[in-house]
Amino acid sequence: MLKQAYGAVSGWSQKPQGSHLLFWYALAESCIIPLPADPLLITLCAGAPQRSLRFGLICGAGSVLGGLLGYGIGHYAFDSVGQHILSLYDPDLHTFAHVEGIYQRWGFWGVLMAAVTPIPYKVFTLASGVFDFNLGQFLLASVIGRNLRFVGVAALMALGGDRMRQWHDNAGAAFFGGGLVLAALSLYCLTFL
Repeated sequence: MLKQAYGAVSGWSQKPQGSHLLFWYALAESCIIPLPADPLLITLCAGAPQRSLRFGLICGAGSVLGGLLGYGIGHYAFDSVGQHILSLYDPDLHTFAHVEGIYQRWGFWGVLMAAVTPIPYKVFTLASGVFDFNLGQFLLASVIGRNLRFVGVAALMALGGDRMRQWHDNAGAAFFGGGLVLAALSLYCLTFL
């Protein structure tokens, strides 16, 4: 079943639906969905390596807009919406409290770090709004960090060419499943550590 899902998603790389799905998924992943966009991005890049950089930019744009949406939820609707979203990832608000300390100590660099690394970016987007972090700095860190991450992944897929595609075709379903496991582990760490 996993191999069929991987094959279907990889086939979307040649269709407009693939770009649309990637954009909307990256947007939702930045403020709501727990699973990272990387497995979808890599699968689409493997299906059409010549379009990899385009996919990376689409993923980055969706993620930045999702980050702005998360900021808005944190700033304007934390009590009614944001707390419900956050309770899925951080029920005891342990990570959320750490984020406040990161803002006080690192500011812009803390947001940039969250935008580049697998740290759950959505917690930072919501927290940025709640803590009234400077919107211009938040946007700049998000644009730099999210595009560095997603365009970097896409560039590796494009530059790796046939070798990356062959590796991905051989390990694609396992990689796709590994992305799901990584997301589950991230959610676990965020919740219990």
